[in-house]
Amino acid sequence: MYVFLKRHKPMDIKDKIRIVHDFPTPGIQFYDIMTLLNDAEAFQETIEQMLAIAKKYDPEVVVALESRGFFFGAILADRLKLPLIPIRKKGKLPYKTYQETYLLEYGSATMEIHVDAIQENKRVLVVDDVLATGGSMTAAVNLVSHFHPQNINLLFLLELENLKGRKKLSKYTIDSLILV
Repeated sequence: MYVFLKRHKPMDIKDKIRIVHDFPTPGIQFYDIMTLLNDAEAFQETIEQMLAIAKKYDPEVVVALESRGFFFGAILADRLKLPLIPIRKKGKLPYKTYQETYLLEYGSATMEIHVDAIQENKRVLVVDDVLATGGSMTAAVNLVSHFHPQNINLLFLLELENLKGRKKLSKYTIDSLILV
């Protein structure tokens, strides 16, 4: 007896992300991924698509940015059976850190990584939810560079193309599930 499984077209996860106008300030369109996370089927589809991309890089370490990058990075690290290295906001890590400050639209912020987080010469996959201007990811790759990695690849759920963050990160391979 044979059972044939019906193939399904991958879900368009873009439709699962709510757009909130004028948040956090007037004129900004905020892409709220909480609606995606609240839909179990869409979230699982997202993880499967990100996992397929991650596997092609054969990473040895997954680095995730605070805070929404943790949603995706932790699951990918688990599924790939790899260590998860968090990059956190200043003051959140208890041990010695490397720090990197970057500019925001309204000021600056500092991110940190533990000084012993990654061994040298590793293949690193850095994961975050959104690529916008590229400021936070540039800071993240600068932090990862302290460890002299073999390579650094970047993976995002969503990329806001008009903000040209990809241009700042042009020396890295970048994959984004959704381009808007």
